[in-house]
Amino acid sequence: MLKKKVLMPERVRRINGGFSFIPHRFLLEGFLACLHQKELLLYFFLVLASDRNGLSFYSYDIICTLLQLNLDEYIAARDGLIEKDLIAFNGTLFQVLSLPRKQPDRQKRNDRSPFEQLIQQTMKGF
Repeated sequence: MLKKKVLMPERVRRINGGFSFIPHRFLLEGFLACLHQKELLLYFFLVLASDRNGLSFYSYDIICTLLQLNLDEYIAARDGLIEKDLIAFNGTLFQVLSLPRKQPDRQKRNDRSPFEQLIQQTMKGF
């Protein structure tokens, strides 16, 4: 049996308030809007696949098969999530991290999905 160890104990995800594995900050503070489509797909997969500490040990070949990504897309998405401080990865084990305090850059992107555009339009009224 594989023994897992938390990579960053100070950043173990917690469910605060409502029952949600993805905090509302993810949407409201621009984390969703800063992710590219493949990063978002991989992030949601890791959230779904992780345990209560955010740990998941799916291999890249299973992830690529399930998400229909080629190796280059997977690596770019994984590295993008690491760079954005949303996940940690030690070569075999992923940890979905609590959201960083620093909000992502809110630079406009030309490749926003229709879903992201709809969310942005809806949130303007709040």
